[in-house]
Amino acid sequence: MRRWLFPVVVLFLLRPISADTPVAREEIEAFMQRAKVIRWRELSGGITRPLRLTLSDGAVTHDAVFQTIDEKRAVFVPARGPTEINFVDSWRYNIAAYRLAGLVGLESMMPVTIEYRWRGKVGALSWWLDTIMDERRRLKEKVRPPDPLAWNQDMYRMRVFSELVEDTDRNLGNVLVSPQWRVIMLDFTRAFRLHAVIRPKEITQCDRRLFEALRALTADRIREASGEYLSGHEIEAVMKRRDLLVEHVNALIAERGEARVLY
Repeated sequence: MRRWLFPVVVLFLLRPISADTPVAREEIEAFMQRAKVIRWRELSGGITRPLRLTLSDGAVTHDAVFQTIDEKRAVFVPARGPTEINFVDSWRYNIAAYRLAGLVGLESMMPVTIEYRWRGKVGALSWWLDTIMDERRRLKEKVRPPDPLAWNQDMYRMRVFSELVEDTDRNLGNVLVSPQWRVIMLDFTRAFRLHAVIRPKEITQCDRRLFEALRALTADRIREASGEYLSGHEIEAVMKRRDLLVEHVNALIAERGEARVLY
């Protein structure tokens, strides 16, 4: 089990939100790059041992999650699940996933994530997002979303994206609920495998704009966006899975009709 364990925040925040707090994603990135770390602590739980850093530029103070895991193994035998060859667990994939999400219009479902260096270590720094619970707790307590349709559509978007990047650790603890009851996706350090496979049963509906973005996606665009965070083989695998996703959604449309598949 790997999760960041974000706290439950309903009515109270860690600190008042300043009028100067950056809200645009470009502003958030700029703040994270220039701000200094004034406090830090380990987040409880999870095997990647992420840190919660408090950043300040003198005017604004905000938290972020710093993840430095960068592990490779020829053979990995998990406690549960299949053995994996050429196993990778890397902070780089968090940045690659964030940038790829931007290409397909899903950046609002992920925290802004950049490369960051602190105390001699390099890793992925992700903007702290206030949440009310994770999906594990929501299901356990049988909490119904106020708008089930909007929630389910977010879940379909997440499933499509998870198949695109072949995220092998999309567990319930990595799916968070925002105060507006939108899905937030976290932790892609075990994504971007080299297999040209998808799980068709996971995909029964698809966001129309996401589908069009998938169809327009090219290896060159991924390469330009991901930079050094994805290898050529990893990009090739993403494109092969893209082809399978588009083929699968087209087959669903032919079978059930566009109105029952795309929304």
